[in-house]
Amino acid sequence: MPVTKIKEFLDANNVKYLCIRHSRAFTAQEIAAAAHIPGKEMAKTDILVVDGKTAMAVLPASHKIDFEKFKKETGSSRVALPSEPKFIDQFPGCEAGAMPPFGNIYDVDVYVSSALAEDDQIAFNACTHSEVIQMFYSDYQRLVKPKVYDFSEKLS
Repeated sequence: MPVTKIKEFLDANNVKYLCIRHSRAFTAQEIAAAAHIPGKEMAKTDILVVDGKTAMAVLPASHKIDFEKFKKETGSSRVALPSEPKFIDQFPGCEAGAMPPFGNIYDVDVYVSSALAEDDQIAFNACTHSEVIQMFYSDYQRLVKPKVYDFSEKLS
């Protein structure tokens, strides 16, 4: 889903958002810095395989997934990070590593870290490594209806 499709989706659902272009950056922390967004509001999307099914874990750029906590919180028995070639075709029009956190559009489950859900606003990659969309978390929650769990911990 190229960035224009994301914008059309947000517009169709009456969501107010801001598009921020920045120099190419690849890690969530670099993107947050380039876009002048606090790391705790920059949502990174990690693709997981949860009990054999592709899913998205969405968490603050300043956090990492605690896999044992994830399994315990979600009741999952197996959770793994797949290699990009195994899932990139599920996200047409997106650069590898720049998938937006809209699993509902891609027919994958979305798990959001409770640490991210605490913020009023979130920002995320918009299918590229040079554009971010910032919006209210409440709108994101309304559109995606993610499963919110405490599964991340702050990077040291």
